[in-house]
Amino acid sequence: MAAFQTTAWRLISGVLGVICLLLMAALGILLKNSFNKQNVQPTLSPGPSTDPLEGSDCCSCQEKWIGYQCNCYFISNESKTWKDSRNFCISHNSSLLQVQNRNELDFMNSSAHFYWIGLSFSEEHNAWLWEDNSTLSQDLFLVNTENCVIYSPSRNSLDEDCGSRHLFICKQHLS
Repeated sequence: MAAFQTTAWRLISGVLGVICLLLMAALGILLKNSFNKQNVQPTLSPGPSTDPLEGSDCCSCQEKWIGYQCNCYFISNESKTWKDSRNFCISHNSSLLQVQNRNELDFMNSSAHFYWIGLSFSEEHNAWLWEDNSTLSQDLFLVNTENCVIYSPSRNSLDEDCGSRHLFICKQHLS
């Protein structure tokens, strides 16, 4: 009878040992994935946080895009010309940012960087036009020369040679 009790305890301790090893392996995998996600998120862009934003519950954005007020925004961490920035946005089913109002980018208030937006001077129309050919509302920006526009969420805008390289913001409208 004593031999049977010893064999049963060995079997129980062996099973518990295997369960313990499996739990430790699962914990290791979960921790590794958790640290990888934390390391990736802050490098998505030099500006705002990519944490879920208030008012973003009405949209589902692709990875590396920020949902805010039912739109998705991509804030680049790579400098491109205005044309290359526009082409990048188009290739991702979006457009360079068209600012609707001064509060649109409230989630980026802490950013001091300047970004290309979808505003440029049309020689054909002799006017400032957004990418969708709508005209610029004069209360949004004051621009003087015939170039493209870089924008900082701290409410500053500058006209800049379209061939210079800057960060950019894409905006995807969700229906």
